[in-house]
Amino acid sequence: MLRTLLFLVTFAGVLAACQDSVSRNQDARILAIGDSLLSWNSALGSSIPDVMAKELGQPVVDRSFSGAWMLTRDEGDEGRGLNVPYQYEPGNWDWVVVNGGGNDLLFGCGCGRCGTVMNRLISEDGESGQIPDLIRHIRAQGARVIYPGYLRSPNLLTPIEHCKNDGDELEARIARFADTDEGVFYISMQDIVPPGGLTYFAPDLIHPSRKTSRKVAERLASAIRQLNARP
Repeated sequence: MLRTLLFLVTFAGVLAACQDSVSRNQDARILAIGDSLLSWNSALGSSIPDVMAKELGQPVVDRSFSGAWMLTRDEGDEGRGLNVPYQYEPGNWDWVVVNGGGNDLLFGCGCGRCGTVMNRLISEDGESGQIPDLIRHIRAQGARVIYPGYLRSPNLLTPIEHCKNDGDELEARIARFADTDEGVFYISMQDIVPPGGLTYFAPDLIHPSRKTSRKVAERLASAIRQLNARP
């Protein structure tokens, strides 16, 4: 009971901080929502949204949360913020960076028999599922969307190596969906980590090291600059 209470107090503080970050950055035009790919290294000011803000010279509101699932569940207000769709906050966003789905595959089906979970995330044709629904909701409010893919780990044995095939399929479906909307851009990160690139990961061999967060952020910032420059 005490552990649950402590979690709820801590979690409420996190949500309040996220909401405060939106209100304090009313002029911000970029929002980031997702899981630990985005939020990792935030304690050091080196997360992907942190570096994007420096690269672009403008604030990026980061509402991403480590451990976040993409699929929504009916579990009351105390669990809402862990789901990526509930991280989204309406605003005058030009861009929303969205990622997610990895935790659903890893913890929802063990990256094993994931057909049902995968289809709930996004259908094979890319037309339906939680991910298209979320992106369409964001697009309906005027923002463009960038969806960065997950890292790969060539020639490394990591705790999530068995998730590679499901990760490839998830991102193929997202890319398929992005092709149907000129305001949605899937950005692959499969080539960020070189073969045997141990230092590209945190000690857990799952999350990005600081330099990897920087490389991902630089790629996303470059994409935004190029897309903003289009007539």
